[in-house]
Amino acid sequence: MGPPPLSDDRSEIVFFDVETTVPTRPGQGFAILEFGAILVCPRKLTELRNYSTLVRPADLSLITPFSERCNGINAEAVSSAPTFADIAHAVYDLLHGRIWAGHNIIRFDCVRVKDAFAAINQTPPEPKGTIDSLVLLTQKFGRRAGNMKMATLATYFGLGQQTHRSLGDVRMNLEVLKYCATVLFLESSLPDVFTENSWVSPNAVTRSRSSEKSRSEGGLLNMNKDSVLVSSPETADKNHPILSLATSSTNVDVPNVGDSFSFRDLQDEINRESVRADVAMDEKSVQSPDSAATFSVLQTSSSSIVVLEPEKISISSIDVSLVPSYRGSQRIELLHEGFPFQLHSSGLKVRFGISTKFVDSAGRPRLNFVVDPSPSLCNVLEACDTVARKLSAESGSSSDWRPVVTRKEGFYNYPTIRLHIPTAVCEEIAIYATEIYQKESSGSVQRLLFSKFDAEELGAMFKPGTFVDAVFSLDLYDYHQSAGIKLVAKKLIIHCK
Repeated sequence: MGPPPLSDDRSEIVFFDVETTVPTRPGQGFAILEFGAILVCPRKLTELRNYSTLVRPADLSLITPFSERCNGINAEAVSSAPTFADIAHAVYDLLHGRIWAGHNIIRFDCVRVKDAFAAINQTPPEPKGTIDSLVLLTQKFGRRAGNMKMATLATYFGLGQQTHRSLGDVRMNLEVLKYCATVLFLESSLPDVFTENSWVSPNAVTRSRSSEKSRSEGGLLNMNKDSVLVSSPETADKNHPILSLATSSTNVDVPNVGDSFSFRDLQDEINRESVRADVAMDEKSVQSPDSAATFSVLQTSSSSIVVLEPEKISISSIDVSLVPSYRGSQRIELLHEGFPFQLHSSGLKVRFGISTKFVDSAGRPRLNFVVDPSPSLCNVLEACDTVARKLSAESGSSSDWRPVVTRKEGFYNYPTIRLHIPTAVCEEIAIYATEIYQKESSGSVQRLLFSKFDAEELGAMFKPGTFVDAVFSLDLYDYHQSAGIKLVAKKLIIHCK
């Protein structure tokens, strides 16, 4: 018995997903490594057809270790696969004129498909309508499962682990939507009962278990492959089991596939917010009676930022997101398991002492120094670089990306990182926004208080060969055609010899 016939009006929903390389330099772009799709009956939500194939990029060297770590696809696996030009006709026939569905397809998969057709000078397929599941589920299902990654949602419903392979991911996407729709249907039948009993998982990831607002209330929009948006087609049947969820929301803004936010405008807001944050942190630390150099959690006015040692970080759990910022704007934030984090690294050896090469608008030196990172710290920072660089590329930035870990030619096994000591101005007096401590050979630690800004005095404490413990944030920047991650020291402990 053959597969069921397809409708003449192409009313099937096509769930599709692409796996790609990860760009490693500005302007490189993405190369499709795998395309997978299923055609689904909109009435019964059953799979009618499926299609999946690996894709050989024009340049196999684009498949870097970072890329392979994301989806497990290596150069050997695709070496004998067809090129995108070879499968373009099949992809076009699957997609054109149908309703498209998937997880983050508007910002990612749709753009990748469009670019792939442009690269071979062929007209790309056009959808009848688009369902992009994170905003859909965030609006309707909420963040009860934790973050809105496909893997998290699948775990919540006991659907197994996400494979990060195209065909498996789209089938999981469909199952997640079925489960969410069923729960919402049940809740709508007895809204008073289910609201009162609160069907929220005890394992749900929240910003705090106190009275603080959750990230969903703050408008968090995840920007990795697991982010979503919704576009509701006017011509679609609104009685479809899935489409009825999508079209019933009237508060979702739908960007055009070709639209992208301005990374430069966003960074201007980040720079302004950064100054305010540094001032606030300094004021809080000065007022605190407890000067003990602990590195567990840094308390800020709005939330708790987890401080993690590199060895305690799961590389696969590193993500990047947009979060609400100053005056309604958004800023970019690195996350670990859905939470913002800072790093604590001990025993960093100073390679080059305090540099005063660059100055700020007031003529004060921008202080920084260079240290030798451990292999585990390098792994974490380079993973952060990967996801941040991907977001920068997707955002349309033309700036040159500067790796956070520096590996000079001929000295690849001797990497360095640069730590910045920010300054803040309180009542026209410049102070260090970094808490600086000194650790004696006896093990006692004391806070160093500075009466004035003196780069020479500070430089004497960070001579080459000195060991320091550091807590630092990872702040994204895009300024004067340069972009990257800036490591900003929040606390430093200088080891006395």
